[in-house]
Amino acid sequence: MTTIISLNTNHFQTLDLSPAQTVIETWLQDGAIANYEQQLGFKIDFDCDPEDPREFSEIPEVRLWFVRLDATYPWLPFLLDWKSGEFVRYTAMLVPHQFNRTEGIQYNSEALEIFVMQKIFVLSQWLKEWGIQSPSRLKSMAQLLGYELDDTLFNLIETSGGDIKSG
Repeated sequence: MTTIISLNTNHFQTLDLSPAQTVIETWLQDGAIANYEQQLGFKIDFDCDPEDPREFSEIPEVRLWFVRLDATYPWLPFLLDWKSGEFVRYTAMLVPHQFNRTEGIQYNSEALEIFVMQKIFVLSQWLKEWGIQSPSRLKSMAQLLGYELDDTLFNLIETSGGDIKSG
């Protein structure tokens, strides 16, 4: 069952992460974060002109809030409800893109590649710290954004020295 975090204009204008922190920190304190895999969503209520054609990911205040959230919880994609499109929307908040009326969202390809690889590195370490098997999960996440990852990458990550600390 998806947990929805409601956000309003004030949260975005003040960069107030408390609605997300309250939920996420409770889940972390439970010590069973794996139980919350793909169970998080956001309801955005941002005051803007009804004639404003922009998507939420094109509104600077909304994007900045999500950038701050990602800086605080860089492993957050593990919790997002992928089936409802939360991961793709989250990615749009962080990766430069354009909307095409016929083809939908068009990410900047280099920025998307950097984003995907950064998330793979962060999540592989974070999941390892929680004792959660990650390659199939991370492959599925990358596939949502059009990337096919080979087991060789995960073997390289596993055997390389100098683990990344994910916070």
